Amino acid sequence: MLGGAGVLLGVAAAPAQAAEVAYATECIPPAISGLPPVQGTTKVEITAPAEAKVGDEVEIVWKFVQAASKNPNILDLAANTVQPTGTLKAAGAQTAAVAMQGPRENPPIPKNTDMKLSDMKGKLKLTAPGEVSLTPDAYNINVNKPISTDTKCAPKETVKPAATIKVTDGSGGSGGTTGGQPTVVPTLPTGLPTDLPTGSSSPTPTPSETETGGDDGGTSTGGGDGGQTDFTGKEVQVPYECKTPIGDKEATSPVQIDAKRNGGSFDLTVQFKKSVMDSPADIPKDSVKPSMEVALGGADKGTVHVEGPTNSEPIKSGDPIEIPDLTGTYKPGASGESTLSPGVLTIEALGTTTTCTPAKSEVSLTLDTTEQASGASGGGSTGGSTGGSAGGSAGGSSTDGGLAATGAEDQGSLKALGLVAGTALLLGGAVFTFMPRRGLR
Repeated sequence: MLGGAGVLLGVAAAPAQAAEVAYATECIPPAISGLPPVQGTTKVEITAPAEAKVGDEVEIVWKFVQAASKNPNILDLAANTVQPTGTLKAAGAQTAAVAMQGPRENPPIPKNTDMKLSDMKGKLKLTAPGEVSLTPDAYNINVNKPISTDTKCAPKETVKPAATIKVTDGSGGSGGTTGGQPTVVPTLPTGLPTDLPTGSSSPTPTPSETETGGDDGGTSTGGGDGGQTDFTGKEVQVPYECKTPIGDKEATSPVQIDAKRNGGSFDLTVQFKKSVMDSPADIPKDSVKPSMEVALGGADKGTVHVEGPTNSEPIKSGDPIEIPDLTGTYKPGASGESTLSPGVLTIEALGTTTTCTPAKSEVSLTLDTTEQASGASGGGSTGGSTGGSAGGSAGGSSTDGGLAATGAEDQGSLKALGLVAGTALLLGGAVFTFMPRRGLR
């Protein structure tokens, strides 16, 4: 350990030092487990050079003598499925938050036994002479099988420094020291996000010169004369109330409906904008399929069925998920101004179904329509609509308010966690529609 754990990269290093520190810690298990926070003690050994000079980049090793939490009495963890990451605080002559990471290397860990975590390493470039103290801070435990989950652990008391590096200015002098507290930079992986988009930073596509827009959505003026063929809807914020196999969810998603004239009918495209998330687990190919019943209003009544393709490629845990465009054909059943609003959304994944109903109708597009034989008015559309509670208003009746708990209800059901991996995948498929990620499609 002393022979190489804390070397100066590219230069001759002073002998390494290793020191242990213990601190009270609270660990937050993954939400799907339904377990309460765990209070425990973390024991860490920090190895770093005893001396170095300004400009050196030193390697620091964080060894877990004891993790604060055990593997719960739910599942045996297989070998090489656990990876720790964390933050080490540098203070004194310089302040920094050093990102630490260990390899995904561990022996099999039976349930209800101590966690076995690999050593984490990080690098710090020294910028000022003096003494730099090294203090362990928060850390995260990621388990990637049977699904990807994170347990987040943070200190519940002031932690004492575990090691100190004496930094010289290159001429042998250590110079003075400066005070100050390190800036704590969160570096831990996150679970499922709960913040929901409140709007889009991307501009709404500009309607063509023959269209007008207003509070009632994009409006066509093409009538039945065959002039205009493309109609751009307005992006609307749709408040959804969802029934999922793991509880009720509420979320708001920006949605836009566009149309293209096709004879007397219209080809519809429904787009979900800035409404994706990073996958919480590995999702197999062809396992998630979305569809929607677009709600008709104004002159016409009923719904139009639109659907998107299944995911064409497997989605790895942590990779972004995007909901594809939903398409279908609207055959008008009435003449006049007909409105189109996002309606009931259905997510089918791994043999289960999640249904999301708008809490209120939000018109995205208004079309001048001409009645077609066997058109939509008065019932479902020719696209195979299931209608449901969408109707003309696409209204919802949930009054729960807020997000329901997603964990298991008792310890007995927790033992079945290995069997609900599919449900966890569904969670990724069912609510990804409403979660933001860092970029647009």
